[in-house]
Amino acid sequence: MRWAFLSDAIALYPVYALLFADHGLSDAQISGLFTLWVVVGLAAEIPTGVLADLLPRRIILACGNLLAGTAFAIWVLVPGTAGFALGFVCWGIGESLFSGAFDSLLYDGLDHLGTGSGYTRVLGRAEAASLLGQVPAGLAASPLFAIGGYVLVGGASVAVCLAAAATALTLPEPPRPPDRTGFAATLRDGIGEVTAFGALRSSALVVAAVLGLEAIEEYDGLLAHEWGVPTTWVPLAIVWLPLAGAAGAAIAHRHEATAGPRLALALAGGVAMLLSAGLLAAPPGVVAMPLFYAVLQVVRVVATARMHHRIAGPRRATIASTAEFLGGVSGLFVFAGWAIAGLWGAIAVAAAVAVGVVFLPDVGPVRRPGSDESARRPEWGRR
Repeated sequence: MRWAFLSDAIALYPVYALLFADHGLSDAQISGLFTLWVVVGLAAEIPTGVLADLLPRRIILACGNLLAGTAFAIWVLVPGTAGFALGFVCWGIGESLFSGAFDSLLYDGLDHLGTGSGYTRVLGRAEAASLLGQVPAGLAASPLFAIGGYVLVGGASVAVCLAAAATALTLPEPPRPPDRTGFAATLRDGIGEVTAFGALRSSALVVAAVLGLEAIEEYDGLLAHEWGVPTTWVPLAIVWLPLAGAAGAAIAHRHEATAGPRLALALAGGVAMLLSAGLLAAPPGVVAMPLFYAVLQVVRVVATARMHHRIAGPRRATIASTAEFLGGVSGLFVFAGWAIAGLWGAIAVAAAVAVGVVFLPDVGPVRRPGSDESARRPEWGRR
């Protein structure tokens, strides 16, 4: 939990889009940077997932933190289009190192202890810790910005990344048997399992859809600014969003048994809240936006847990990274929608995603015959 908290306790998060805007970048150019970020992440996503199945995962996580810190340092020391782009390259690779490694480290750790059935609850707590990390960082961003501008905010963010990297190296990791399969065979096995089994494939697609919608949060600061919030106060104005998301993640385990269609309808309801925020703007939008984020996190945690419970082979991180890859593709559509039509373009993409999730088959809860899921997980051919 401590690693998850530190990894997102980044004071630069609420203001980095404003950093770009203050250096003369247009909304379209900022969306272009976000697109570069996603494209780099997409290119690295599945290969880093394969590495997380072959190498110690805590080392993978620490490397991700170091790359994120490098990105933030570049932004504040070399501000400009080239510096921002280089920073996003580092950050994109760093985030791809997190995605498959952390969830798999967590699941396999619980499985090793014989408590795999509690994964949804623990994952929800980890996601909540990650989101709560944004709260003190957001609260600190305003005074840091007032004292030292973007440079001080960026310096504090780099320091937290170093602390997160050190924490990652202390995470417990269950022993894994020596794996001499090789990169190509590991990749083939992981992709093969996702494509071969319908329930796992549908679960991965739901995870991807929800991850894509999380791209909307990259515009929270700009949206608050458009609603008339001064730059200094933007971090405080949007701090309630991660709080709402953390609340949703923390209670997600209560919906572990919710039927797939009902979960999809809940996601559609969250998109309706996003639509309400766009129509009403501030101050009513201040109420609607956190409801959207809370629902999004409930669906994300439940869908992610269902996907992991359906994985039978040893290529867990590769499969998780495949879902993240598809989520990045979905996020590209969100960025494109915003670049074309602002919030309304993003809402249109979100609505299309919600409708698509409604029609996915086999996304209901995983039926396990006992509490110790790890002892009863089916073999590959028994789906």
